[in-house]
Amino acid sequence: MIIYQILPRLFGNANERRIPNGSRKQNGCGTMADITPRALRAIAELGVTHIWYTGIIRHATGERNNPAITKGKAGSPYAITDYYDVHPDIAADEKNRMAEFEALVRRTHRAGLKVIMDFVPNHVARQYKSKAKPKGVRDLGQDDNPNWAFSPLNNFYYLPGMPFSMDRDLQGYEEMPAKVTGNDCFTCHPSENDWYETVKLNYGVFYQGGGEKQFSPIPNTWEKMRDILLFWAGKGIDGLRVDMAEMVPVEFFEWAIPQIKARHKKLIFIGECYDPNRYWAYINAGFDYLYDKVGMYDYLRGVVSRGWSAEGISGRWLERGEQLKHMLYFLENHDEQRIASGFFCGNGANAEPAMVVAAALTPNPLLIYMGQELGEKGMDFEGFSGIDGRTSIFDFWSLRSLQAWANNGQYDGGGLDDEQRSLRAFYQRLLCLKRDNRALSEGKMYDLQYAQGDGFNRARQFAFLRYIKGDLLLVVVNFDDRRVDLRINIPTDAFVYLGLEACTHARMTDLLNGGESFTQPFTDEQPVCLSLDAWKGAIIKIEKP
Repeated sequence: MIIYQILPRLFGNANERRIPNGSRKQNGCGTMADITPRALRAIAELGVTHIWYTGIIRHATGERNNPAITKGKAGSPYAITDYYDVHPDIAADEKNRMAEFEALVRRTHRAGLKVIMDFVPNHVARQYKSKAKPKGVRDLGQDDNPNWAFSPLNNFYYLPGMPFSMDRDLQGYEEMPAKVTGNDCFTCHPSENDWYETVKLNYGVFYQGGGEKQFSPIPNTWEKMRDILLFWAGKGIDGLRVDMAEMVPVEFFEWAIPQIKARHKKLIFIGECYDPNRYWAYINAGFDYLYDKVGMYDYLRGVVSRGWSAEGISGRWLERGEQLKHMLYFLENHDEQRIASGFFCGNGANAEPAMVVAAALTPNPLLIYMGQELGEKGMDFEGFSGIDGRTSIFDFWSLRSLQAWANNGQYDGGGLDDEQRSLRAFYQRLLCLKRDNRALSEGKMYDLQYAQGDGFNRARQFAFLRYIKGDLLLVVVNFDDRRVDLRINIPTDAFVYLGLEACTHARMTDLLNGGESFTQPFTDEQPVCLSLDAWKGAIIKIEKP
């Protein structure tokens, strides 16, 4: 599973005239209709299997809601104002926005791709009100008693007797009593660094009472959120990326996910979780995959940009144990700084060896973010989002790298420069190998790092084998800033574990970089010798001549 994350508001925006803090009219806005069959074919050709459409559900914006309690003119896709509606800004025709989304799902499927969308269960926008909810559905908070700080009958948490306030003019917005802010901020006066644009949903945990769980009878919020999940699952989607899953009690997912999967058996759940101590709880609750942010992502970033030893990569996969097959690998998403930004490593090509590890080390799913394959820098000052190395999710904006690739709707890369074209070609070769090569998609892995000696710098190079019957791959990467000549030892244990036969004359072909095949011995007595350029990797097919 190879996921390509798209924020439609940015992806299809062809407007090249961008003004910091610009309005939708000034800066433009991409729509679902801009994600054309031609665009989808080009994404599929990159090696992608799934598209994660970010920002589909209607959310608060500074133009449609009170700007004092909204982040940026475009607003956060995670400050939901109506769980049953599609966001109007990304529709070519607002009145037909749900039909446009349904058409996007069908169009994506016709391109041979599957659809993932966000589910945001922990919080909603401060001005939440569903106008699109089905007949007979009671709205979130509609039956709450705001005089109760906590009750499992309420959908929100309240601070009775205290009005909502901030260190800014709220421009007529009133909230009395104040609701608790989305990042578990139990104060009526959140700071600028809090998720002040959101309010926390109440799943029956009495936080002010020491975290007591009141789950019997089933809290009202559980039933409403289950019904919302069923609503979107019924649109033909293939998966849900669950925002801040670990801020929602795992008991809700234990109850809800089996009900969803009973009706939609192939639907996958991907959880945004950052606490490894809680991984098993969410996996056992029904999540298929969890973010491996604090493990593999953090470590690969450290190797690329902070001089950490490549030898430590082994520890990152080993520490996950049986959880490993549930980990989602990535080097970019909408929350993280761009690889090519000045905050990461300044050049997308310098992360090529890290991407080879993320893609080829295990059969785990892989996520890339739109523009990552083009070296998008994320160094624009968009407005609410400053120069922070990230692509803003809060502002109306456009990405010049995507515009160059889109080439006025041709999606043929006609506007890319040589550096961008080279980087995208690398991603295409790597992702297609991960998708199509059975050794990478299904095979066993054997970590070679411990067996290396002279002729191999374990701090700056990393090597492993991937094997399935009939297909053996040697994967080697170089995190050094110079070309290196390597001697790679294949220990006896690797032959035993993988069931391999030694071969005095093996044909070796670099599938990632092309070039002519070469012949070398493949035994536990003689090392494999090869050269690697700075910040590059190789995926070498080994076969009997």
